[in-house]
Amino acid sequence: MAEGLDEVTISRAIIEGYTKELLEATEVDVAIVGAGPAGMTAGYYLAKSGVKTTLFERKLSIGGGIWGGGMMFNRIVVQAEGKEVLDEFGITTKEYRSGYYIADSLETAATLCSQAIKAGAKIFNLITVEDVMIREDDKIAGLVLNWSAASLANIHVDPLAIRARLVIDATGHDCEVWRIVTQKIGARSKKRISQTIGEKPMWAEVGEREIIKNTREIYPNLIVAGMAANAAFGSPRMGPIFGGMLLSGKKAAELAANLLKKSRGL
Repeated sequence: MAEGLDEVTISRAIIEGYTKELLEATEVDVAIVGAGPAGMTAGYYLAKSGVKTTLFERKLSIGGGIWGGGMMFNRIVVQAEGKEVLDEFGITTKEYRSGYYIADSLETAATLCSQAIKAGAKIFNLITVEDVMIREDDKIAGLVLNWSAASLANIHVDPLAIRARLVIDATGHDCEVWRIVTQKIGARSKKRISQTIGEKPMWAEVGEREIIKNTREIYPNLIVAGMAANAAFGSPRMGPIFGGMLLSGKKAAELAANLLKKSRGL
């Protein structure tokens, strides 16, 4: 047991360590909003490829709805394509029947987070995105952030901003970033944009298929992924099958990497 531990030294270590990483996050290649399965998967693949990537999660815990599995039975199902992503992360799966694989939702959430961080992605929890930055070229140029606690307590605290070359909205059913764009930018934008539609009732087969199609650049420098993509385009929800979420995150990372290369003239 260490002796002579000093509370102020502990406090300084936390403040200095956190502040250093937050300052680094004020200028990033890709900012991902939402550290659910799609967001963390996208963060993993982007960071692994050398892209400076930061995730902002408004809740205390990461993982989105994956922790509870189906109705608090902490198991999830993936199809064969989703299993390939879990295999890459080293997450255990068991075949239930042909085409259906079961995974522990707790192992899945914890491993996605761990592997994304080890790949180089930075995750900040308890931070809410309350606005976007758009400049003269009518493209998203960054995010406006605030502490989630301030929003929950309905306390007016002026926010801070970070610059990002690309943003991925992986905020789940609420598609929070896209809602900001449609509600606050909407009619004033030079770009033609559709309004947020919202999800249709659950239909796993269709929802899993369409989530991949819906994962795209929905507005200049803004990609929608995961359930945010299905909510934005009015596709069905899928329930506790998560293969599409993982594949959507992987596709979002590929799209972001290609857009970054294009912007650099590569």
